[in-house]
Amino acid sequence: MTTTTAGPVLVRDDAAVRTLTLNRPQKRNAIDIELRIALAEAIESADREPAIRVIIVTGAGPAFSSGGDISTMQRMSPDQAIDRVQLAQRVIRAIWTTPKPVLAAVEGSAYGAGTALAAACDRVVAARDATFATTFTNVGLAGDMGISISLPMRIGVARARQMLMFPAPISASEALALGLVDAVAEPGQALASVHRDARQLAAGPQRAYGVIKALLNDPKTIDPFELLDREAGCQSELFDTDDFAEGVAAFREKRRPLFGDRQNGRP
Repeated sequence: MTTTTAGPVLVRDDAAVRTLTLNRPQKRNAIDIELRIALAEAIESADREPAIRVIIVTGAGPAFSSGGDISTMQRMSPDQAIDRVQLAQRVIRAIWTTPKPVLAAVEGSAYGAGTALAAACDRVVAARDATFATTFTNVGLAGDMGISISLPMRIGVARARQMLMFPAPISASEALALGLVDAVAEPGQALASVHRDARQLAAGPQRAYGVIKALLNDPKTIDPFELLDREAGCQSELFDTDDFAEGVAAFREKRRPLFGDRQNGRP
């Protein structure tokens, strides 16, 4: 068993299973630019290594991920924002293009991009006390990291629309009933449960798993990777809106945002 302890992503190998741990516990594993790059590179590296057969993604400390790091965000033009968003999409491309199973072990909260990251994985195991919320609209954004693709694929379009428009947290048991989560473990046991699944998968037919992923990633209507580009374009345009600027300001000032006409005192 080997562990790399430096950087925003911890890498640990246990035989054919590689565990990637988001390592910003002091920020509840909020996903900044450095973490996006490191996580994408870590998944791509695991994909290239023949000895690694299964990849696990989890978070250090009490949370899986609180989502995008709003403290690093500011209003910017779509041309500036697209590069930032595409770094997030790179993580999802890495998960979807590797033929190796990618599993998520969720403890605590998985909000915004944290929910999107978990939903993009092939299997999600959450602690019974974990919570999920698609909180992008809290800062005037619609969502990235494949959320517009993976969420409706998991729970259906109608329910995905409700989760995205009404971003109230849901429990792990609710997420299990919806299909956002595939299994529930006792608190503190999500990673151990995922490791048991990973060992089973590591002993299985790897080429068959790759075919399963490739076939199920094709919705028969439009290339999901084209949808990633479309999602990135839409999200980057929202970075240059009054609502986004207000959402970030409200986050920093620890108050509720006043979107649209409410900024000018209208109801």
